[in-house]
Amino acid sequence: MSFYDKYLKWEDFDFAGYWKQLNDDDIEEILNQERLNTLDYLALLSPKAEKYLELMAQKAQKLTLKHFGKVVFLYTPLYLANYCVNQCLYCGFNVKENIERKKLNLSEIAKEAEAIANMGFRHILILTGESRKKTPVKYIKEAVELLTDYFDSIAIEIYPLEIDEYEELIAAGVDSLTIYQEVYNQEQYDRLHIAGPKKNYHFRLDAPERGCKAGMRAVNIGALLGLEDWRKEAFFTGIHAEYLQNNYLDVEVSLSVPRMRPHLGSFQPESKVEDENLVQILLASRLFLPRAGLNISTRERASLRDNLISLGVTKMSANAKTSVGGYAESNTKLDDDTCQFEISDNRNVNEVTTMLHKQGYQPVFKNWHIF
Repeated sequence: MSFYDKYLKWEDFDFAGYWKQLNDDDIEEILNQERLNTLDYLALLSPKAEKYLELMAQKAQKLTLKHFGKVVFLYTPLYLANYCVNQCLYCGFNVKENIERKKLNLSEIAKEAEAIANMGFRHILILTGESRKKTPVKYIKEAVELLTDYFDSIAIEIYPLEIDEYEELIAAGVDSLTIYQEVYNQEQYDRLHIAGPKKNYHFRLDAPERGCKAGMRAVNIGALLGLEDWRKEAFFTGIHAEYLQNNYLDVEVSLSVPRMRPHLGSFQPESKVEDENLVQILLASRLFLPRAGLNISTRERASLRDNLISLGVTKMSANAKTSVGGYAESNTKLDDDTCQFEISDNRNVNEVTTMLHKQGYQPVFKNWHIF
């Protein structure tokens, strides 16, 4: 049984009908429970639960302190390339977009790595567009082998791979995988992905599990909020994470909650996700999955990220750039021409760590060492 089998059981569920019949007693009873089932989680994502965010926050904070303490893990992304063969309506790397395409060579990667390591980071997330021709597994493997000289932990966010390919990268030094389904609704997924290998819904959906089978130490998943009804997408993300936790007990499973950001192209979000909605997703996810990591990126503005710290967030990106390279030598025009999307929190590492210390949290730059 794969996660897709579980997805099918819920695909035609009457979400609106379930949410409509909920009452205050239902929500209050759920909040008094120690463990939540799938329907409880769905209830906490409902409109009826919106007025219980304060109570949810209190419980989420206690659970986070119990399982994670007052620490926040910091990382930064490094884009190795932005070549892409996919035609996704919502993405700035869309093959049809007229942007400058760039790929770092090993010498440039070394310079970027040194600059990032000098900021204090010991964990890095490397990303590419989705082009096996321009950024083959061999290229990514060589980059990883180089990066092991600078970082204790290396995560990848690239195109979906086969199990043996993930194993090859793990042998080179990768320990973590991030891959977003983008949208779980199959019809919407097909409509948004016009052409390219990413149009294969099933291959992408099964990628996190292939990573687990290959031996990844950590797997991070998520939906791009704004592409479809956020309540349903948050629900499917949560039960996907639960499936991975239940079937791969030795894998650290995390969820990200990225919202659509301005990018090249004319696509506009189809489901508006307000700050309050994002808070509800984080709180419901924490109560449903007490041991799961919750990641908030620089897509969100600084003030909002600051306020989310105590609500269950365990991971944050800092000093992030979504252009190719950009850490060793900042080139504003190149940054603008090669970026995937705009970021909202432009604070440097010192500013983020100062904020965390003021809130009584310990910023952590090194999660584990596998070499």
